Amino acid sequence: MLNRRSLRIKAMQALYAFKQAEKSDYSLALDRITETFSPNLNSMQVQNAKQLEGNRQLATLLFEENHRQPDAEFGDESASPEVLVTVANAISFYHHQVRKDGQSFAKAMLAEAERIYDHYLLILLIPVELADMARQEADDRKNKYLNAYPASPGDLNLYNNGVIRSLRESKPLETERIRRGLSWDPERNLLRKVYRDVLENDPVYQQYVRTAEVLPAEDRKMVPYLFKNLVFEQELLHTYFEEADLNWTENGEIIKGMLSKTVKTAAGEGSTVNLLALSTNWEDDREFFIQLYQSTVENDEKYEQLIVEKVENWDPERVAMLDKILLKMAISEMMIFPGIPVKVTINEYIELSKLYSTPKSKQFINGVLDVIALELVNSGAVRKSGRGLVDNK
Repeated sequence: MLNRRSLRIKAMQALYAFKQAEKSDYSLALDRITETFSPNLNSMQVQNAKQLEGNRQLATLLFEENHRQPDAEFGDESASPEVLVTVANAISFYHHQVRKDGQSFAKAMLAEAERIYDHYLLILLIPVELADMARQEADDRKNKYLNAYPASPGDLNLYNNGVIRSLRESKPLETERIRRGLSWDPERNLLRKVYRDVLENDPVYQQYVRTAEVLPAEDRKMVPYLFKNLVFEQELLHTYFEEADLNWTENGEIIKGMLSKTVKTAAGEGSTVNLLALSTNWEDDREFFIQLYQSTVENDEKYEQLIVEKVENWDPERVAMLDKILLKMAISEMMIFPGIPVKVTINEYIELSKLYSTPKSKQFINGVLDVIALELVNSGAVRKSGRGLVDNK
């Protein structure tokens, strides 16, 4: 299941992608200036190449100055109206693209998190699909040879597997599948290839279908075995999910845990499958997820200045981008979530820095956040309240 740390990681990844997009937007805005003051080779009018280049350089300078100090007075007495209009258009274009990208990454971030649940449901359906194929294979053999050859005693072991029967008959699973528009029909050939090329040649499965009477304990072992060996380790399905989810490595681990808990509830025939939620309280976690991202984006300049003031011995331009993102997320979390203790927030982002940033990031983030947190608490900008919390602690 998704937890708050998983959501922080996904918000961090979205913010990192957004920062990369900001750089691209900046370059695109400069390209628009260059294009405006490039010679028109199709024009019959005489163009002053030196003047065009001068206008380009001045417009670029004004744009860069506005980007560094957006609140400063915009303009230059030596700039022509054409230069000023070009710069204004570039600034407007840049901010429009940044807003658009910010919204786009927010939607993508949320969609990716919710896609985890889709993949969880799809994987739960795989044993049912494979069992149906096993039954169809048995029927085809029987019809083909017209009972000339006796059927194997275990031909239908997979189809009759108690855990798989619970999955097949689960109304909650079927309801969610329909509601979310999930089906293996578009990838039927892929599953058939998995069944014929992989499963039928698997020694554990071969032993399973050669057994005349399978014990319930063996049934319960088979479904986790299918998940482990066909989905998470075998190339065909593993590649399919990697292509469907760029963060499959970490998301797959979340799904593994969800599958394990779910299969335990479907312990045999007559059992009810208890589908897990995406998190213990997805509505609250979803709100936390969205607010953390949006607040960090909206207060980027404010938090940037706060960080710059605390890193006097560091060149702000040389601070790793990911460290800045983690610091801004931590500040945002301290500011807007009164129910999360400051110490918890600091520890969480220190842990993320260990996992995702540079070897020295842990000490850097710890030191900066300690100073910023103390200042924010003392100024009253951060107030914590709720059960188990004391204001300003």
